[in-house]
Amino acid sequence: MSFLSKLSIGFLGVIFFSAVFAPLVAPYSYETQDTLNALATPSFSHLMGTDRLGRDLFSRIIYGARVSLFIGVLTTLLALLIGTIYGSISGYVGGRTDNLMMRIVDVVFALPDMLMIILITVMMGQGVIGMFIALTLVSWVTIARLVRGEVLRLKEQAYVEAARALGANSLRILVREILPNILGLMVVTLTFRIPVAILAESTLSFIGLGIAPPFSSWGTLANEGWKAIKFYPHLILFPSLAIFLTILSFNFLGDWYRDYLDPRKKSFI
Repeated sequence: MSFLSKLSIGFLGVIFFSAVFAPLVAPYSYETQDTLNALATPSFSHLMGTDRLGRDLFSRIIYGARVSLFIGVLTTLLALLIGTIYGSISGYVGGRTDNLMMRIVDVVFALPDMLMIILITVMMGQGVIGMFIALTLVSWVTIARLVRGEVLRLKEQAYVEAARALGANSLRILVREILPNILGLMVVTLTFRIPVAILAESTLSFIGLGIAPPFSSWGTLANEGWKAIKFYPHLILFPSLAIFLTILSFNFLGDWYRDYLDPRKKSFI
């Protein structure tokens, strides 16, 4: 494992721990106001400064991680489940069923992701539920195509033919023979799709379609910081840095795991 991979795992571990135990880690509550120190620059009492209401930015970033990671991880897991089931059925059954199912995927895939996310979020209303549904509905198609391609390849393998000759039904073959062999692909896909979901959530929050105050996500904090970027650049710097480092860490982790599963590169890991 490379140094960058270990560093990424450590950073993500700290982020997830801080998000889960935010009340214990954060020095202040996300809604505690200190109007006498409004828009304060970073100091020992406020490590990342304060916003226009005197709320500690470091604490709000920790609490904001809860929303960003919750949406990023759970929407990706649900999209992975839907895409895996859909792609497995399409690839294994084949024929007209596969053709019809893939045409549906092509139609959804052809639609601009961000436009669809914005439309669904506006229809569902501002909040976590709307973003959760929107991100899931546009994420599963990519996973379905990847899984379908692997299932098409694996179902022709000798061990699958042997299981079929021994009388195993289609469900058993999929669950016991094929799905375990695409588990690595699913994990790699997970590590690459989570940062995409986090970035999409941050973008929605940045343009004002995120969760409603007083709760916040990293995108919401970046939006608030953007309004005061000229005089108080730290308000957008730290939330943006949190988004950037988290996405970068997931990408480094995904790269390492992809190389780990590649037998041609194992001698170099």
